[in-house]
Amino acid sequence: MSNEDAPETKGVSVQLLATVDLGPEIEGMEGRQLRMRMVTIEPGGVFGPVHDHKDRPGTVYILQGTITDHRNGLATEYGPGVGWPEDRNTTHWLENKGTIPAVEISVDIVKQQ
Repeated sequence: MSNEDAPETKGVSVQLLATVDLGPEIEGMEGRQLRMRMVTIEPGGVFGPVHDHKDRPGTVYILQGTITDHRNGLATEYGPGVGWPEDRNTTHWLENKGTIPAVEISVDIVKQQ
């Protein structure tokens, strides 16, 4: 399945774990926050549609299950204990092709709402 054919989000729950207002911490970071979330993708679930990380860098670490990361026409499976960076060149979507919930910790820098 190509990025253009990525399905909409389904079977995903997101729990906000922590945030830090970066404005008072780092000069030039006003209006930004460091955010940590726990994302659970149920079997057959999709974290889509295709999205990019321009202006929203982050990292992901897999706690449980397997997540398939679709980017640049390639599908890469990641299991527990590994992760990946999400930089300004990242355009992708995720899915859980496994039989158990996949759980990841996602940390990124976002514009404050």
